[in-house]
Amino acid sequence: MPGLLSLSSTNNRMRHRALYLLLVTRILTARHRAACLLIAVMVLPAGGQTGGDNTYEFLNLSHSAFATATGGITVAQGRSDLSLPYFNPALLDRSMDNSVSLSFSSWFAGIRYGYASYAMDTEKAGTFAGGVSFISHGRFTEADAAGNITGSFTAAEYAFNIIWSWQIDSSFSAGINLKPVLSHLERYFSAGLCVDIGAAYHNEQLMFDAGLVIRNAGFQIRSYTGDGGEPLPFEIIAGATKCLAHAPFSFSLTVRHLEKPDMTHDYDIEDDRGDGGIGEDILRHMVFGVELLPSESFWIGAGLNYQRRAEMRLEQRAGTAGLTAGFGIRTKAFELAYGRDAFHPAGGTNHLTVTLRTDMLFKR
Repeated sequence: MPGLLSLSSTNNRMRHRALYLLLVTRILTARHRAACLLIAVMVLPAGGQTGGDNTYEFLNLSHSAFATATGGITVAQGRSDLSLPYFNPALLDRSMDNSVSLSFSSWFAGIRYGYASYAMDTEKAGTFAGGVSFISHGRFTEADAAGNITGSFTAAEYAFNIIWSWQIDSSFSAGINLKPVLSHLERYFSAGLCVDIGAAYHNEQLMFDAGLVIRNAGFQIRSYTGDGGEPLPFEIIAGATKCLAHAPFSFSLTVRHLEKPDMTHDYDIEDDRGDGGIGEDILRHMVFGVELLPSESFWIGAGLNYQRRAEMRLEQRAGTAGLTAGFGIRTKAFELAYGRDAFHPAGGTNHLTVTLRTDMLFKR
């Protein structure tokens, strides 16, 4: 009987993945459908779970208070914010020339992580930015097999960001982010190399932005144990943002893991309860965000990460799991932004981002 339940669950997931891919192909134009069907053949047999199957998961952390406030991630935003090219390198543009972005976040169990970057524009070669992100897992007590304390150890990971973007015309831009990765966990060391490739579209008249990015494509140069490389947290993300012409609101939708139709997790293969069907599969890919602009110098944001809410809510109550919120104050010379991300009804994390425009701060 458990075998039959498992087979039934597998068949349901296969049907949902097929319906998901069919929906995507219907949305695309005819000239793109052949490529989409090829991708469908490649990914349809693959498993859909996203948790615990990759190394360097810290690369998916948010290093932007604005992105945190509006759902946790964004790849399509027509705003001069140097923290956003971390998600899509095509968002880097010449308006960020001589800007510095500093982000810091407090996570659970004393974990800290942050990001620092600087941008420079050239007239003929595009716009460049360099940065570094880190995560510190803290200090741990070391003990032998018998439980005798022998000392302590630390764990930390780093990623360097070398970003380049090119403005193709007034509407389209493309970018690439090369990311060498270093990880040191107690006595174990690992190194890797990954890359983000992105594109962005901006329409000033329609007040509309769109973006597409392939993130964390690459490989491990050296694994922790030397037994072979672990997979990186690869994903394909698309998003869009629409501002209202006669109201101070903008709405964003980000669709994550386009390469992975099934985002559900089988915690118990003997559980014959339904997983929500094709609707649940689609919603788990989506991140929703809204921004309110009462004035040019102040913004308020809120968002919903549906997958996080579905996975982290309690059966008795959902609380604020998966919800985000934040605000920001900006002038011509700097911007200070705060975002809060609720992972679980028991608590959340705080994000702070400061963006400085050095040419305006130090101009004569």
